[in-house]
Amino acid sequence: MRLIQYLENGQLCAALVESDDAVRPIRIDGGVYALARIAIDSGQTLSAVVEVRLDDELIDYQPLIDEGRLLPPLTHPDPAHCLITGTGLTHLGSADTRSAMHAKASQTEESELTDSMRMFKMGVEGGRPAEGEVGVQPEWFYKGDGNWVVPPEAALTMPAFAEDGGEEPELVGVYLVGADGRPWRVGYAVGNEFSDHVVERQNYLWLAHSKLRQCSYGPELLIGELPAHLEGTSRITRNGETRWEKPFLTGEDNMSHSIANLEYHHFKYAGFRRPGDVHVHFFGTATLSFADHIRVEPGDRFEIELPALGRALRNPLIKKEEASTGVDILAL
Repeated sequence: MRLIQYLENGQLCAALVESDDAVRPIRIDGGVYALARIAIDSGQTLSAVVEVRLDDELIDYQPLIDEGRLLPPLTHPDPAHCLITGTGLTHLGSADTRSAMHAKASQTEESELTDSMRMFKMGVEGGRPAEGEVGVQPEWFYKGDGNWVVPPEAALTMPAFAEDGGEEPELVGVYLVGADGRPWRVGYAVGNEFSDHVVERQNYLWLAHSKLRQCSYGPELLIGELPAHLEGTSRITRNGETRWEKPFLTGEDNMSHSIANLEYHHFKYAGFRRPGDVHVHFFGTATLSFADHIRVEPGDRFEIELPALGRALRNPLIKKEEASTGVDILAL
């Protein structure tokens, strides 16, 4: 089962994806968030909640895309109650590029490992604990709240101060915290984590700065079990022509951490178990155009395909020209 959200006459709507060409509207006010709340509060599966609310008529999928009406597949009514976070160095093969980005110029011995490589090795050795046990904690970062999320097909914006605006094709977990403070995974989506890799490369301690950018996920939300092996393609086009393209792997068979371990180390913090909150968590990647010396430019378009999760996530790139404002002093 895959779900989408879209706008109809300015109203939030949800639908079940029936095929590449058609979706079936779901009779619900409040979209997928409302559906998930009903499922959690009633003890039903999300599939059961959806099935009894399906409309009789199908609608065409393509106009939702062409008319810019697609939304992320799960959102919070108050964007401030949607937290966007992520973990890095979680995929097999992800450490080499990162380690090269952060290697010290004075490093002379192969035996000297960067902090990135040390963390990656910790994940390989302890990131997949046995059931009931706790594994090693991963790298973790904050990206913003729901106001920083860009819908599928909409533009990702580089701030005026940014030095890069590169894609990161990732698997995303989407969660809702129940009334009792228990987090529930609603589903999975394709994500573009979108970071400033130039800033990150200049100094590893600027990683937090490099992640404070917009992101996008969707357009579809996969409900149910995730395949352990997923194959996708990340692509950059310019004026309709492919500028860069590369396959990528995700799913637990290709990760150094289990998804359960990543979830544990995120939700172990009481502040992340606030009832009613939505969490969108990026699980990491091993494939970047930046690693292939590609410098993106405004007008480029990112396309991230992960067929098991439905339609591709596509976002053009633009750059904001005006600089951010300074701080005013509130007079006594």
